[in-house]
Amino acid sequence: MFLTNNSTKEPEDVVANLRDNFDIHVGVENVFTTALATAEYVASLDVNKRTVYPIGELGLKQALLNKGFIFEEKNPDYVVVGLDSDVTYHKFELATLAIKRGAKFIGTNADTNLPNERGLVPGAGSLIALVECAVQHKATYVGKPEKTIMEMALRKMNMSADEVVMVGDNYMTDIKAGINSGIDTLLVYTGVSTKEQVAQKNIKPTHEVDSLDQWKILN
Repeated sequence: MFLTNNSTKEPEDVVANLRDNFDIHVGVENVFTTALATAEYVASLDVNKRTVYPIGELGLKQALLNKGFIFEEKNPDYVVVGLDSDVTYHKFELATLAIKRGAKFIGTNADTNLPNERGLVPGAGSLIALVECAVQHKATYVGKPEKTIMEMALRKMNMSADEVVMVGDNYMTDIKAGINSGIDTLLVYTGVSTKEQVAQKNIKPTHEVDSLDQWKILN
């Protein structure tokens, strides 16, 4: 299963990206986004509370709509904040006021930065942190490295923690998600984390490789 903290995309978009850019062919059932996980988590909290004010893009909004939520700006039951490349002060204002009035504050994931062609740009965690500062309390997070998204993924695969390996290139999200969930981890040094950074960590990945070419599955 491909587990992504990108809440802006729908599973179909992730499938297309894997196919077109990486020649990896999977179905939507093999993709689980933080948008899907967040919508599922919020829906599980209270069946009688179905209004939400979202800051986010299509992936998050559609996931919430698919769970039966109604968007409400003034008095929502929940405020859900994810990555939004078109975020405005007004959106932050609405979120802050709603939380001050009693809405439960949910964040998709805590990633402060994400890489693009221009470099490391603000991630969902940076947007959520602004609202946290404004309301003076922390959001409840769902995405990696939280156990919430990992437990959901295991249920969807109908597998236990000792039957899977968490593979990723980011120690702070991918590997910590595995560690927090009691899952063996495989850190690939082809992306975010470096060997120098990981050497400073108290808890090391179960396995480390320079590229996935070095990893072999033995029957």
